[in-house]
Amino acid sequence: MRPRDALSILFVLLFLFRTASATDGDYKSVILMDATTGDILYAENENEPMPPASMVKMMTELIILEHVEIGEITYEDPVEITALASRMGGSQVYLKDGEIFSVLELLEALAIHSANDAAVALAEHVAGSVDAFVELMNIRAHDLGMNNTEFHFVHGLPPASSQDSDLSSALDMALLGRELISHEDALRWAVMDQVPFRDGAFLLTNPNPLIGKYRGLDGIKTGFHSQAGYCLTATAVQKGVRLISVVMGSSTNESRGLETTRLLSRGFNMYTRLTLVAVANDPLPDLAAVRGGQVKEVGLVYGSELVVGIRKNQSEEVRLEHRMPNKLVAPLMAGDIVGTAVAVVGDEVLGEVSILVTEHVPRGSFLQRLMNR
Repeated sequence: MRPRDALSILFVLLFLFRTASATDGDYKSVILMDATTGDILYAENENEPMPPASMVKMMTELIILEHVEIGEITYEDPVEITALASRMGGSQVYLKDGEIFSVLELLEALAIHSANDAAVALAEHVAGSVDAFVELMNIRAHDLGMNNTEFHFVHGLPPASSQDSDLSSALDMALLGRELISHEDALRWAVMDQVPFRDGAFLLTNPNPLIGKYRGLDGIKTGFHSQAGYCLTATAVQKGVRLISVVMGSSTNESRGLETTRLLSRGFNMYTRLTLVAVANDPLPDLAAVRGGQVKEVGLVYGSELVVGIRKNQSEEVRLEHRMPNKLVAPLMAGDIVGTAVAVVGDEVLGEVSILVTEHVPRGSFLQRLMNR
């Protein structure tokens, strides 16, 4: 073989190896994100717009939760089911025209069971119509920096021949998931299964294949239809770190679970746990100066333990900053919070604990106040 031919074959083999290693998973796009910092730990085709299927409902749920948060609606509000909502196919809780359910009941059906009819009922209740609610979805997507997203439906069902498809990307779904899990109820519902509906006549079941099967996993949303394939936005906590993964376009339910497991495990293996405060009431190394008290100094302790998750290659860079006044002012009571110990690496805050006074420091006499200024 001529040297030139051998070199050509080598280049081809290297190209094939790199291509195979980058696309050897059963998916069309993936991303892995640190939920606290937003750092992207791994990604492939993360900006490619494609149908997200029922993962659209994360935005529907987010907007409902935000309307509850600002007091526009309440969980107890009655929602009358319309004919449109009752006609939704796919995953549903079989709502009937004229029935009445609370916002909370329909939110649980949406978040746990991925009910399309519940999504439409809630959208109509909040915005007056599905189209008006979709406008809210697209405005919120823009606010979150979801630049590859265009919503047309509140449920993620495949479009009819004359309709446009919902489009989003793995990156955008990760951004959306990150915002959604800032609401405690969203995480609480995301791990529920076998929840009674209609006074127990119907059970809400969770389609997430990893609930209870992957350590620390507590959300968020699956999606599937023939054009989108099997999709999953997931989140889990290990080693004091929360990660978000998105898998889009897997060929089977099992594959999306396997690819999600691989992504999350890959991410958690990049982190280690670092103990900065071993236990609550650990003393600080230095006393704090006190102004105007019967004593000049007082002891300090940490209010709780502080264990943070940090990338292994950054563990030496973590520092614990004590943020408190140069001098405390009497009177002080034992247990008063006088500052905060903050774990930082660069400009990033990893965690924090309160700093407490160990003992009572009464206000001093005139002479003591004069001496302890």
